[in-house]
Amino acid sequence: MAVLRISHFAPTTIVYFLLLSSSYPIFALNITSLLSTYPDLSDFANLLTATAVDGDLIHRSSLTLLAVPNSFLRASDLAHRSSASSLADVIRYHVLLQYLSWPDIRQIPAAGKLITTLYQTTGRATNDFGSVNITRNPANGVVSVHSPASYSPSNATILSLIKTLPYNVSIFTVNSLLVPNGFDLMASESRPPLGLNITRTLIDGHNFNVAASMLMASGVVEEFEADEAGAGITMFVPTDDAFADLSTTERLQSLPADKKAVVLKFHVLHSYYTMGSLESIVNPVQPTLATEEMGAESFTLNISRVNGSVAIDSGIVQASVTQTVFDQNPVAIFGVSKVLLPREVFGNNPIATTRPTPSNGATGTAQPPDISLSPENSPGSYTPPSRMSSAPGFREEIRSEAQINRGQRFILACALCCIGLYV
Repeated sequence: MAVLRISHFAPTTIVYFLLLSSSYPIFALNITSLLSTYPDLSDFANLLTATAVDGDLIHRSSLTLLAVPNSFLRASDLAHRSSASSLADVIRYHVLLQYLSWPDIRQIPAAGKLITTLYQTTGRATNDFGSVNITRNPANGVVSVHSPASYSPSNATILSLIKTLPYNVSIFTVNSLLVPNGFDLMASESRPPLGLNITRTLIDGHNFNVAASMLMASGVVEEFEADEAGAGITMFVPTDDAFADLSTTERLQSLPADKKAVVLKFHVLHSYYTMGSLESIVNPVQPTLATEEMGAESFTLNISRVNGSVAIDSGIVQASVTQTVFDQNPVAIFGVSKVLLPREVFGNNPIATTRPTPSNGATGTAQPPDISLSPENSPGSYTPPSRMSSAPGFREEIRSEAQINRGQRFILACALCCIGLYV
C-alpha cells in the first residue's frame, strides 16, 4: 500500500511564502495608481504628478477627486497658459476634503452643499472661494459643481463615479476643468514662505473675529507662530457664534490675563494634524500647549469620530469640527462649534494657572478631565504624548503595522491547520 509522504520542507516553505507575501502593507494613498487603469484620465493623472499635488494626498483620507477626462481637458487651454504654481492650485481645487458616495450626491439639496477643497487649505483663496458648491437639479438629477460666488463663469457637471474606496476616496469624472473665482492663472510662480500670520488668516475667514481679537490681545499668537516649526501645530478655533453662545456663568472675557492665555493654549495641539489624521487618531486623549505649561495629564482634549464628524471633548463641553480654515504642513486651523472650556478653569475645583516649581513645594499636576476611554486607552495604559510626540502619520503607520501583524498571525494559523491536515 502506497504511503503518501509530504516533505516537511514544503509546508514550511508555504508558511514563509504566506508571511512574506503579507508583509508589505498598502498604507499611502497613491491616487495616480488608482487612475492608471483609466486611459481616458491619463492627462489628468499626469497633471497631478507634474504639479506634485499627488504627493499632498499620500497621507490624507476622506477625499473626493473630480477628474477631467482627456477629451475635455484637451479642449481647454487652461493647462497650457497657466504658470506651474497656479496650475497646481487649480488641480487642488478638484480635491474635495470630504468623502462623497453616489448616495451622498443624490441627497444633495437643490440649494447646494458647500465643500472645502485642498486649495482652500493653502490660505491663498479669497474668502471661501476655495470651496465648491455642489447642486443637484431635482427635475433631471444633473449634479453641477461651481464656485460659491453668486456669479461663477466656471462650472462643471459630474459625469460618473469611476472608483471608490469606501470612506477613504471616491473619484468622479467631470466635463470641465474648474477654476476658483477671482483666480489669477498667470500669477507668479514664487510663493512666500509659510510664516503664517494666524490672526490675518482668521480675520479673512470672516467668522473668527472674536478669536482673532483675543489672540492679539493676549500675545499668545506670537508663541503659536513660533511653534509652527518642528512638529507644527493644530488649532481649534471657536466661531463667533460659539463665543456668543457662552452662558453668563462662563465669563471667559473677564478671566485674568494668565488664565485667559491658558484657555487659548488649551485650543492648540503641538503637532500638525490633517482632518484625516484627526478622524483616525490613535490616542484620543491629546495634550495641548496648556498641558506643556501646566504639567502632564492636565488640560488635555479627548478627540474622537462621532457620526462622521470629529468631536472634541474638553471635559465640560463637547464641540465638533465645522470647517477647515487652513491646512498646510506644518499648520492646521479648524473651526469648532463651541469654545473649549477646560475643567481645570471652569470646573468645580479650578486650579491655579501659574505653573508651580519645585522651590515652592507644589506638585503642579491637576486631575485630568473625567473622560470615558475605551479599554485600550484606559488611564492605566496611556502615557500622554510629550512635546516631542511622534507625528500623526507615524502613529497611523504603527496602527497599520499592528493590523498587519494580526493578519499575519491569522495566515500563520491557517497554514498550520493545513499542515495538520496533511500530516
